[in-house]
Amino acid sequence: MKPKLLLLSDLWGIENAVWIQDYLQRLESDFEIKVYDSCRLGEINTSSTLETKRHQQFIDKGIDNAVQKLLKLEKKKINILAFSIGGTIAWKAGLQGLDIDRFYSVSSTRLRYEDEIPKAKIKLYFGGDDVYKPNVEWFKKNEIDNKIYKNKAHHLYSEIDFITHLCTEIIDDEKRCV
Repeated sequence: MKPKLLLLSDLWGIENAVWIQDYLQRLESDFEIKVYDSCRLGEINTSSTLETKRHQQFIDKGIDNAVQKLLKLEKKKINILAFSIGGTIAWKAGLQGLDIDRFYSVSSTRLRYEDEIPKAKIKLYFGGDDVYKPNVEWFKKNEIDNKIYKNKAHHLYSEIDFITHLCTEIIDDEKRCV
């Protein structure tokens, strides 16, 4: 049986995230994949196309809503690949008992506010030009494995070269664990 891998979208959800298909194509032969739309989990009103409005909805109640739903939906040990706000949702769910084995998160900038760390093997990825990424001291203090990609911005997770590299790393990690 294949190991389970959850993908959690960014604040735009999955409706227009064509880049998620690139992850699915590369990972589906090695994992049983389930994709969660962070907007649906968080009960976000998606009629607004303004990033600031969506972000505020997540801060106000969406992250908490999504965490509670994820905890109800997932009862067994899982691996997670999360993007932006999806990483924050998964992180907080891990702190509240979601059983995470390996946790990969890309551009989850709100993690810079976190002081507690979920029990999981964690790898975080950020673009070097993402002004909201955690600082070096945060990574050192929390002893978290991370990679910063020079000359890349927040949405590096939608770039095909990054997708290819990360999927290869995730598959290699799985093969080392079996």
